Amino acid sequence: MMSCWTGLIATQLSVDEKTNEDQTQSFTDKSRGLSQTSHSTEQSVFSNECVRVDTSNQLDTAEDCKQSDTPRDDQMHVESDKHRCKVCNKMFTRSSSLKCHMRIHTGERPFSCNVCNKKFIRSYSLKRHMRIHNDERPFSCKVCNKMFTQSSSLKCHMRIHTGERPFSCNVCNKKFIRSYSLKCHMFIHTGERPFSCKVCNKKFTESGHLTCRMHIHKGERPFSCKVCNKKFTHSSSLKRHMRIHNDERPFSCKVCNKKFTQAGDLKCHMRIHTGERPFSCKVCNKNFTLPGNLKCHIRIHTGELPFSCKVCNKKFTQSSSLNCHMRTHNDERPFSCKVCNKTFTQSSSLNRHMRTHNDERPFSCKVCNKKFTLSNK
Repeated sequence: MMSCWTGLIATQLSVDEKTNEDQTQSFTDKSRGLSQTSHSTEQSVFSNECVRVDTSNQLDTAEDCKQSDTPRDDQMHVESDKHRCKVCNKMFTRSSSLKCHMRIHTGERPFSCNVCNKKFIRSYSLKRHMRIHNDERPFSCKVCNKMFTQSSSLKCHMRIHTGERPFSCNVCNKKFIRSYSLKCHMFIHTGERPFSCKVCNKKFTESGHLTCRMHIHKGERPFSCKVCNKKFTHSSSLKRHMRIHNDERPFSCKVCNKKFTQAGDLKCHMRIHTGERPFSCKVCNKNFTLPGNLKCHIRIHTGELPFSCKVCNKKFTQSSSLNCHMRTHNDERPFSCKVCNKTFTQSSSLNRHMRTHNDERPFSCKVCNKKFTLSNK
């Protein structure tokens, strides 16, 4: 009986020992597994950290940052060449600016005025030009209230009041209000006339003069006076003409106080006081105050009459003479005396007539000193 209990206890102890051994082994395995998992996780974290460090090192080194942030020289040239003119190598920041610039080389002017057919490279240049036809003048001088179509014109105009002439000729020291005026003036010293007429080969110092010349060949007079319907090839000519109707005479002679609508007329008038006649005919030695008068005089010697009336075929040496003649056919008398309302076909006829009211007798006989209103009496 005793031996039987002893065997049972020994068996139980063996089972318990086995169970404890299994539990210990399981715990050991679990601990090992946890240790391996922890090690693996640590290794994984370390590996990821290494990758992160490597990547960071690749971007943060000074040399590498320089390479990543600054384009290579060849990339810079490729980028720059995108907006470089292939004709004159001028650089632009935008492709649209380069596109407009190329029209200078190609002669392309895609924007056309539907009034006078003048063409422009840029749309906003056409927009500014249209203000001339629409008589739109949004920019006003605060000194004399004169109005302008462009802000740049107002800026230049203000220099008349301030006396500022910032552009100076390095040859003769003559000063100008506008840089373009200086540029054209320099052609006098160089003898350069870069703008040539394709019809008559006449050359000009300014592109605007060439444009007016082309209007003459085409018979175009796109600028019309709203008072007398007289037409002009250039807007500035119309502007000067309007002073006749408005009785605006901003240029005054300091000797006799006579006033003029144009600065050029005052300059020519001053030659009366000085006796200066700088333009001489090589055929008869007759002298003139104006180069245009000499040019017209030369036609007397050559017999040239380039301006012909389409109604009666009468020919003239000057276009102005033809214009005055046309008024006889149209019975047009746009110049009126404010005293007696008598009308005239020419402004010069009105000026002579006004002497009768003013008792002005500017022409004197050198023998008896008798004075006359006209030079041909």
